[in-house]
Amino acid sequence: MELEQGGLSRRSLIAGSVAVGANLPSVVAAISKSIESALPPPSTKENILWYDKAASEWVEALPVGNGRLGAMVYGRAASERIQLNESTLWAGGPHDYDNPEGLEALPEIRRLVFEGKTREAAELADKKFMSRPLGQLPYQTLGELHLEQQFVDAATEYRRELDLDSAIATIDYVANGVRFTREVFASHPDQVLVIRIKGDQPGAVSISCRFMSPHKSSVTPHGHDLLLGGISGDAGGIAGQVRFAAILRANFVTGRLNVDKDRLSIEGADAVTLYVSMATSYVSYKDVSGDPTSLAGDYLNRVSGESYDSIRLRHVDDHRRLFRRMTLNLGPSKASDSTDARIRGFHDGSDPGLAALYFQYGRYLMIASSRQGGKPANLQGIWNDSVSPPWGSKYTVNINTEMNYWPVETCALSECHQPLFGMLEEVAQTGAKTAKVQYGAKGWVLHHNTDAWRGAAPIDGASWGVWPTGGAWLSTHMWQHYLFGGDKKELARYYKTMKGAAEFFLDTLQVHPTKGWLVTCPSTSPENSHHPGTGMCAGPTMDMQILRDLFAACIGASETLGVESDFRAALQSARERLAPMQIGKGGQLQEWLDDWDLAAPEIHHRHVSHMYGVFPSDQITRDKTPELFEAVKKSLEIRGDAGTGWSLAWKINIWARLLDGDHAYKLVLEALRPQGTLGEGGGVYPNLFDAHPPFQIDGNFGFSSGVAEMLLQSSLDELHVLPALPSAWPSGSVSGLRARGGHVVDMAWEHGQPKKVTVRLGWQPKVVVRYRDRRLPLSGRSGSVHSVDLGSAS
Repeated sequence: MELEQGGLSRRSLIAGSVAVGANLPSVVAAISKSIESALPPPSTKENILWYDKAASEWVEALPVGNGRLGAMVYGRAASERIQLNESTLWAGGPHDYDNPEGLEALPEIRRLVFEGKTREAAELADKKFMSRPLGQLPYQTLGELHLEQQFVDAATEYRRELDLDSAIATIDYVANGVRFTREVFASHPDQVLVIRIKGDQPGAVSISCRFMSPHKSSVTPHGHDLLLGGISGDAGGIAGQVRFAAILRANFVTGRLNVDKDRLSIEGADAVTLYVSMATSYVSYKDVSGDPTSLAGDYLNRVSGESYDSIRLRHVDDHRRLFRRMTLNLGPSKASDSTDARIRGFHDGSDPGLAALYFQYGRYLMIASSRQGGKPANLQGIWNDSVSPPWGSKYTVNINTEMNYWPVETCALSECHQPLFGMLEEVAQTGAKTAKVQYGAKGWVLHHNTDAWRGAAPIDGASWGVWPTGGAWLSTHMWQHYLFGGDKKELARYYKTMKGAAEFFLDTLQVHPTKGWLVTCPSTSPENSHHPGTGMCAGPTMDMQILRDLFAACIGASETLGVESDFRAALQSARERLAPMQIGKGGQLQEWLDDWDLAAPEIHHRHVSHMYGVFPSDQITRDKTPELFEAVKKSLEIRGDAGTGWSLAWKINIWARLLDGDHAYKLVLEALRPQGTLGEGGGVYPNLFDAHPPFQIDGNFGFSSGVAEMLLQSSLDELHVLPALPSAWPSGSVSGLRARGGHVVDMAWEHGQPKKVTVRLGWQPKVVVRYRDRRLPLSGRSGSVHSVDLGSAS
């Protein structure tokens, strides 16, 4: 099929949809002007990743996303490659993972654990208690879009960049005397991927486009469009059931369109805008009956009558509404150097601006991978180029999913928490069945992983999977969301999920036969072994810390909402009987009920689970629990600084809570070194993706959280400014940090001392602002702005 297009003929094709958006550009512009007047000034080159050559590997490509769609842009001049994701494209289909043999085996597993026969307990659990199948199902790539640009020889003056402020990837180069510019973004308002290609000479743009996919799929003409249709892969013995569609549509003014078999081509255009719409048949964890082709077509039809400029403006305004809530300056920046060169040189300490860029990159990735109405960010956010990615690119909830969401409240992205809460409400349904089938208990449970089918049973193996506190930990995020936002209506909605998580433990906690405390059993200290070949135990320290927080959160929510005083009393009684935190013979915080730490097989293990009590919890502080505070320091010294990317990020947060900014900064340096330079875990790839290795996005988010904790720590009663400022950042500024109580904090510092601190009070009318041992009380109405002079504080 061929179609020649001039201005009028092209418009005639889309006349039916022009009226829908005819007035939008002026409306959007007016809204944009109003919003931006209240935001910080536009960012400069400081918030840009840039490179002087195209990506040759996936971890060099640049990510764009809108919470549902993701794309990795390689930036190749003549032969562009854009890898595609849709957040609901998962292997398999709706599935019940529960093991009906588990309940009968549970008493014997518990008896063996309490008798110290943990290997035997794990062997029995592996036989009778694990999910069916043993593993969960992976998140999968949809495929790729390849663009062959004709009449392009060797490119010169090449530059590709990702502007975090506009969320647009741009490729610019000269070929055959023509300057070509390509822009790529994923629009959240319009739910399409947009690719704009233009040349600075008439008729210079000629391209051929084709889809590729590793799935069972086909590519066919679809009117004037190109359609990729297929079905997700099989895994774990479960057939792929998620159908998907990707539709490519071209919009241009002059030139000729040809759609033939598996290709869409445009010749002789001044500029071309390509729209990629993707959708799947996934409706929910129990329903895959949707019509992906119809849905993808609907998204396209909504933008068909729109100009590129109006779509771009809507996208930028939507992104900046979130991104521009914060600014950060940590000192000098080598923004004129390419990002890969900056990574290689960061360790000399002369480019603190790269740490600020990496902080903002974490915020950018959150906006791009977790938006209201969508799915939560998984192990790789929303970006995955494989049908069988590492760890399934699913939701590992013994640290990784929680770390993903550590920065959302402090870093002014509270709305991005919503997809996580939506998933929890669904897991509470599947987890209620798991609780009944495998534990004979009320409430709901989630072990150390879940997937699109909301599996809640223990997976992989007893030493990793039989850890029942994943749902409990995630539920504490709902309470933290309330502490920052103060929205009682939201809290009332989430209380049911929080309560169900707590009910499970009221039903399943066991009295330790020799110690008398209430403990979880069976459980593990995530992924660590206390003796060779065995990690199963009762009452690991992390479990007890998480349950203290969960029970306290439910008690606080119950009081705030004025409901269920009897349930509140039951929680308080159980909380007081939980096994306490203990200090071991090495002066360390014990990881287990027994003092096994110093003889454990992996004394430098990547997980630091028992330090949950200092971060993300605040059960351990210098002021409230000085002995435990010192014990945590000892534990961290024993563990060592080395670790995977996410492990380094967790340690940055912990050292910040330990008020040691210089030690936290030491790990900042390690987190931002080129991956693989020391032959160990951690570091970053050229595109600033965090390296486990391989890529896991939790380290990106954990880093942003860690920097926020170095600059501000909060409770409902206190704002602690610059609690862990490293000597490497003697001067700087930050605006828009959020604190519990809903407060917003801006500050500047010089010579390591606060120069200016401004607090906009939130829903809590009173708070104390603290710097070191100086404190100044504030009070006022919500929204009132206060300049704080800490130099005169007593």
